[in-house]
Amino acid sequence: MAVFAISDLHLALSIDKPMDIFGARWENYMQKLEQEWRDSVSPEDWVIVPGDISWATYLEQAVADFEFIESLPGTKIISKGNHDYWWTTMNKLEKFIGDKGFSSIRFMHNNSFRLGNMLVCGTRGWKCPGDNDFGAEDVKIYQRELQRLELSLKSIDIKGEDEITVALHYPPFNARQEPTDFVSLMEAHNVNTCLYGHLHGESCRNAVTGYVRGIHFRFISADYLGFKPLKILD
Repeated sequence: MAVFAISDLHLALSIDKPMDIFGARWENYMQKLEQEWRDSVSPEDWVIVPGDISWATYLEQAVADFEFIESLPGTKIISKGNHDYWWTTMNKLEKFIGDKGFSSIRFMHNNSFRLGNMLVCGTRGWKCPGDNDFGAEDVKIYQRELQRLELSLKSIDIKGEDEITVALHYPPFNARQEPTDFVSLMEAHNVNTCLYGHLHGESCRNAVTGYVRGIHFRFISADYLGFKPLKILD
């Protein structure tokens, strides 16, 4: 079993949503994604997909996109991004995949997963203090996302050689590349690795990667990875 990660699939099988505003690399991106995924991932593997899964507005509108995900090898752990307007309650999400027979899809929301010695936690995240567009209305959402990450981290049962991986959609750094409360929370819970996406095009240059406060930060937006899922565990 190997574990891979890739965010920001931005699937649009039911929606006319051109992605060329983010650059030429998005041309035929769904075909690239499918080929790279099939070339990399085996049926027994897991793939962490933290956010911006589908451009659909409603869950039923996302069926074709989820059929696409279901057809790909591996078991997928999906969490919410800022463009996942179809996201609803866990009960409705679980009923949706059950009714449609999507057996390879799992949702992460206030919960966690054990993949061998890897414990996977996460939440969406949000804009951060220090961002130019961070306003009073963002404070409540920011605090709520911190609480959700803490719930996810507290849901794990860590043992011996276990390592903790956090998957966020938003970067846990502000636009000045300064660590935020998300980093402090992960540090307090001895998180080993943090995966995140959200940034595209020229904004990818602002992504913080490498080790900060003992945590390994890995940037996994699909276009940055060339639409090839990144192996994070053999």
